[in-house]
Amino acid sequence: MLRGGFAESMAFMIAEVTAANGVLGICPLPGVDGDYERDFRMIEGWAPDFVISMTEPDEMRAVGAEALGSDLGALGITFHSLPICDFGAPGPDVQAAWPDVSKEARAILSGGGRVLVHCRGGCGRSGMILLRLMVEMDEVPEAALVRLRAQRPCAVETKAQMAWAFAGKG
Repeated sequence: MLRGGFAESMAFMIAEVTAANGVLGICPLPGVDGDYERDFRMIEGWAPDFVISMTEPDEMRAVGAEALGSDLGALGITFHSLPICDFGAPGPDVQAAWPDVSKEARAILSGGGRVLVHCRGGCGRSGMILLRLMVEMDEVPEAALVRLRAQRPCAVETKAQMAWAFAGKG
């Protein structure tokens, strides 16, 4: 596991990487540093079309972010929850939901839209999802990882996450 810089990763910020004609964003869980409202306003200002949450319900409750999906919905932003345990890779439920979520995200990106993905720290689980989307859009996995880590050095933290992301190649 890559743990270097974890404390830095907890400060709320949105890192970006281009994908197809659109932009992928990666960030920590809003509220993780104690100010959900401020973090939510940053997300609103970033103007995502689609948000994918990788956090489990207990993680969201612990920082006061349990209303994230409904808050985004009130702004007309599509929200999908794909909960995976911290440092984990997708289990059967997420694997089953992934094809539809991925198809929608890739369509938004191809149309020039913005897709934001978060987990608790904005590193492992969310990085895995960004990398998988990049690979599914025909980027060479290793080159996509270099591009992603140039913007978010902590992206993708475990071998299982890397293996799942790389498995998206055609």
